[in-house]
Amino acid sequence: MAAGITTTLSACSGGPKSTNETGGGGKGSSSTLTAVIGYGNDGSWDPTQTASAFAMAGNHHIYEGLLDTDPITREPYAALATEVPADLNATTWKFTLREGAKWHDGQPVTADDVVFVFERILDPDTATLAKGFFASWLKEVKKVDDKSVELHLKFPFPDGAARLTLAKIMPKHVFSKAGAWDEAMKGTKVVGSGPYRMTSHQPKTNTTFEAFADYNGPRKAAFKKMNWLTIVDASARVAKISGASAGAQISDNIPYANIDQLKKGGLTVEGGAGMNNLFLMFNTKHKPFDDVRVRQALHYAIDKEKMVEVALRGHGKPATSFLNEGNPSHRPAKTVYGYDPEKAEQLLKDAGVSGLKIDLMAVNVSWIVDCLPTIKEGWDAIGVETTLEPQETTAVFTKLDQKRDFQVVAAASNPNQFGLDADLIMHYNYGPQNLWSTTYSKWASSSEAKNLFKLMDRATAEPDAGKKKQMTQDYIDIVAENAVLYPVVHSELMTAWDPEKLTGIVAQPYPGINLLKAKWAN
Repeated sequence: MAAGITTTLSACSGGPKSTNETGGGGKGSSSTLTAVIGYGNDGSWDPTQTASAFAMAGNHHIYEGLLDTDPITREPYAALATEVPADLNATTWKFTLREGAKWHDGQPVTADDVVFVFERILDPDTATLAKGFFASWLKEVKKVDDKSVELHLKFPFPDGAARLTLAKIMPKHVFSKAGAWDEAMKGTKVVGSGPYRMTSHQPKTNTTFEAFADYNGPRKAAFKKMNWLTIVDASARVAKISGASAGAQISDNIPYANIDQLKKGGLTVEGGAGMNNLFLMFNTKHKPFDDVRVRQALHYAIDKEKMVEVALRGHGKPATSFLNEGNPSHRPAKTVYGYDPEKAEQLLKDAGVSGLKIDLMAVNVSWIVDCLPTIKEGWDAIGVETTLEPQETTAVFTKLDQKRDFQVVAAASNPNQFGLDADLIMHYNYGPQNLWSTTYSKWASSSEAKNLFKLMDRATAEPDAGKKKQMTQDYIDIVAENAVLYPVVHSELMTAWDPEKLTGIVAQPYPGINLLKAKWAN
């Protein structure tokens, strides 16, 4: 899902006009790495705005933060900055920029660029997705000199170091111009300081990258060129990665049904378990979904064990909390939605609801589509006439952005794209100015939501790690009970690659790929 999605995007100049690249398929410095991403590339590319799986993965190769994080451990490392602050409990962090760092247009990276990006993120009059990750704890960012800046925190917040990768530094001389942020969103203006630069962007088909010769940072490009294909259709994605005529060396979002087939064909297929989930989101301004009993009933009516067995082939678990079971802050919520159709029927009766008809608007991500029949079966069984309406992710969220009416949405989400800490994950979906809480679910003005947001703020500012964990678990109980936006199952994401051609690949527990430590196999 992407904030500010647009469906009509222009192509960048200077790149190929098809999905085919010359020099692909083999090893060596002149070869093109071809990757398949199972998500659309037509969401927002603005690093301060996007939640698009494709764009976020691409941006990690194009842009740098002061600090970036390891894609698996999420431990911060120095990127544009020269080092991680020695005392992360301090309320002032000073960063010196890497000597010789350049933008893809050849201009030097300066402290003004850093301040420019953080001012946008912290601006109360500018709506950005990144604001939700920083505004609660970061007071301001000041220029010290041309090559150094200071971050002033509202209170000690060690978790903030890992979040700096979400504030990708962008050149002021490029993006301060009129209309530049719209071009950043569309992917028609992309200028970073990272190891790869974008060379072509063809919405609905592919995005290409080329190694940036003047990059002097810690994650140098191992591939001269990369061609990332967007293939949402599962069968076409599998065909592109498999067989004697395979046209790609790596693919994410591998369907569970094809794992054995691809392994037998010589590919490595590995999974990552994390926050990846199918969630239901209710329009709380559309009756009867303003009644918590109706929302709860629809969760109790879903046979999640069957969904895991049939749709996910065992690669998942029913949600027992908003957080997945592997998260360090997880504990089962006080309200766990086990399969209980009798309870579901009683809740609907208590709410005075009968003859309910639901048009379930859903994204067409392949594994989500596989799960939808189980939802329909459960709802139909308790007398809720259910119509499934899967459609492109961009179509779903364009409708939501345009504030069109809806009843219930089923979609995929994975806050692990942004990080692992529970505070970040919860603020991605909940908050008084949060897109999900305000524009989408329309719940933010309720008394229950206002109480939740106060508890979230208190937990964020709590300096004691143990107390903070307990406070977080307690407010997640409120999230579970209200079930406004809540996971049904957490699933494992599968990645496949050709080990004879690529090495250094580690399967991510969130969408996309990270090739900053990968290289051609010997």
